[in-house]
Amino acid sequence: MIGRLLSLAFLLAGLWVLPAQALDPGEALSNPALETRARALSQELRCLVCQNQSIDDSDAPLARDLRQMVRTRLSAGDSDAQIRAAVVERYGEFALFRPRLASHTAPLWAMPIIILLLGGFFGFRLMRQKTSTPPQ
Repeated sequence: MIGRLLSLAFLLAGLWVLPAQALDPGEALSNPALETRARALSQELRCLVCQNQSIDDSDAPLARDLRQMVRTRLSAGDSDAQIRAAVVERYGEFALFRPRLASHTAPLWAMPIIILLLGGFFGFRLMRQKTSTPPQ
């Protein structure tokens, strides 16, 4: 009995960590290569309603509209860069999970390095201070 409950618990826990796929089967393109590109682009674009989900994972109506726009533009022959540019033009840089490196996004890209350097500097000073003070 306990073994079955544990098995059920592990099964449910495993299902919980699977990524959600909000794509409606009717949205998929018939061309597998284009559908693969559409899915890759959908993973790069942020749902502006959910904010921490890609449009591929979100059930929000805006995400559905963006997925449809991506597929329409792919079918029309647009490149991935053109589609990203169109989304940024309409919704801003925030719509990208990985913003482009530009003068206005440079602090965003530099912040992890600055934090690591400051942490290392203060950690080094703290360690040095502890080793240089004589015991009392």
